[in-house]
Amino acid sequence: MKANSDVVIKRLSRIEGQVRGVQKMVEEDRYCLEILTQITAIRAALDKVGMQILDGHARGCLSAAIKSGHADSSIDELMHVLQRYVK
Repeated sequence: MKANSDVVIKRLSRIEGQVRGVQKMVEEDRYCLEILTQITAIRAALDKVGMQILDGHARGCLSAAIKSGHADSSIDELMHVLQRYVK
């Protein structure tokens, strides 16, 4: 994950700005569908960051666990997290 952390942090900062923008829209009593459109964009951006982190985990941590003989427990752990992630 180290290699991608700068990219992930930049994306999260951008998402944080989007959330603040939605908060301002609510405070200004903007049109509901405009707010929902922005929330949809935020959710998509968070999903993209999540997938980036998942990719890093699979290529780094999971790969190392498989090579060291801990595949089953690492895959179980990943599947547990994925089940919660996709809800």
